[in-house]
Order: sequence, then C-alpha cells, then structure tokens
Amino acid sequence: MYSAIAANKRNTFIIIGGFIALLGVLAWLWGQYSGNGSSAIWIIALVIGYALIQYYAGSRLAVAISGAKEIQKRDNPRLWNIVENLSISQGMPMPKVYIIQDAAPNAFATGRKPENSIVAATTGLLEIMDDNELEGVMAHELSHIKNYDVRVSMIVFGLVSAIGILADMAIRMSFYSGLSGRSRNNGQLGAVLVIAGIVGMIIAWLIGPLVSAAVSRQREYLADASGVQMTRYPDGLASALEKLGQYGKPMKRANSAMAHMYINDPLKPGLVERSFSTHPPIPKRVERLKQIGSGF
Repeated sequence: MYSAIAANKRNTFIIIGGFIALLGVLAWLWGQYSGNGSSAIWIIALVIGYALIQYYAGSRLAVAISGAKEIQKRDNPRLWNIVENLSISQGMPMPKVYIIQDAAPNAFATGRKPENSIVAATTGLLEIMDDNELEGVMAHELSHIKNYDVRVSMIVFGLVSAIGILADMAIRMSFYSGLSGRSRNNGQLGAVLVIAGIVGMIIAWLIGPLVSAAVSRQREYLADASGVQMTRYPDGLASALEKLGQYGKPMKRANSAMAHMYINDPLKPGLVERSFSTHPPIPKRVERLKQIGSGF
C-alpha cells in the first residue's frame, strides 16, 4: 500500500510538471515568433494569476455549485460523529460538514488545507450506507484533505481554464491584427496568433481534460488506500463503492467543473467520454481494496 501511495504521488508531480513545462515552451515560442520575447513572461504570469484565483475561490464555488448546506451536530449526529471521530484519530482539524439534498449517493471534500476544509455528503448517500460504509466514504474524503489532493486539483483546473482563455484571446487578436493593416508583419503576426490559438484550444479542450482526469484518477486510488489506512477496514469502503456503482442516476446539480471532487463520478459518462472521466472504474478500485484487505 505504501509503495502505491508513493507511486501515485510521484506520477501526479510528473503529470503536472510536464503540463507546466509544455505551457512554458508554448509561451516561449509565442514570444519568439511574435517578435516580443517579454510577452512569454506576461502569458505565464497571467496563467499563474488565474490559477491562483481559482485556487482561493474554489471552495466557495464548489459549495455554491453543489447546493450544499452547512450543518451542526444536532442536524445529523450520525454523520457529524463519524467525521469528528475520524478527524480526532488522525490529529486533523474538524472540517465543516455539509449535506446536499440529492437522492444520488455521493460525497466530496474541498479546501486549500485541513484548517479550512469541507466535507459534504448527499442525502442519498446517508440513506443507503450503513455505518461502516459511511465511515469508509468519509475516511476517503478526509484522505483527500490530509493528502492535499484538492489543492492539486484546483491548480490543474485553474491552469487548464487559463489556457482556454488565452487561446480565445489569441484568436480574437489574430482577427484584429488582420483588420489593422495589410503589411507583411501584420500578416505574419496574425498567422502566429491563429496557430497559437488553435494549439491553446487543443490543450484546453483535449489535452487539458486528459491531464486533469489522469491526476484525479491517481488521487482517487491514493485516497482509497489512505482511507483504509484510517479505518483499518477495507471491506467498509469496498462495499460502499459497490453500492455507488450500482446506482446509475446522475446528480441533479452535477457540474463537470467539480466532478473530480466527488468520490464517484456525478455525471455518469458514456463510453466516448470515459477517456476524460475523473474517476477510475469502480471494479478496479474495489479490486485494489480487496488486495489491501488481504494484507491486514
């Protein structure tokens, strides 16, 4: 289990590092061919700035998009006590607890760090899970917080979104550069902007989601393993995942921008979309948990 956790962390850094390196190369090429080398610095600064905005506002956006409502212990003692006991056992600050009024069973965690973290569960999850299964799900979500998974996901999402905005800007600038004059320089600049815009769109709409999904899938495996490490009961989370796999209805307020935050894909993608899925197949997750269980 420990070797799998180390491998997942290493692969995540490799994926994000490669993505940032690719962005840097494209920004440098932009500066070289546009004749303004300093523009590369501004492009990278803009991308990082936008990613930071997403990073700091992400938790509030996630709560607003999901429709989650904060609760206190008196509102749902069962859920509250499970989260509180797991937090105490790990020496973690108690996260804020939210409930989503949705019949589809699911849960998510968010927050830049454990001190300002949030866990949320749907009413559907609370209805179908027994205590051991619910504890397994909450341990999975607390693992995301403990391992700073949400921080990584927010950074990746911010980078992908920023590149999409830059691509749109490049296309628009190429149009205006063509209108501003018919000189050779304007024509060359317009061509460069079109190429940069097309490459940026490919990254934002194809490569970016693939990178984001790959990072999220690795983190789901890691959170499963870390959650079992908390509860010392792999069967609880395995049984919970099997129930989630049997429930085929998507969430009412599912949003692709935060699909990676949930324990189970809230969008229920079809065959074509599975390459971009933010979650590994549930049977594979259950199989790994059973392998872990044999080691206890």
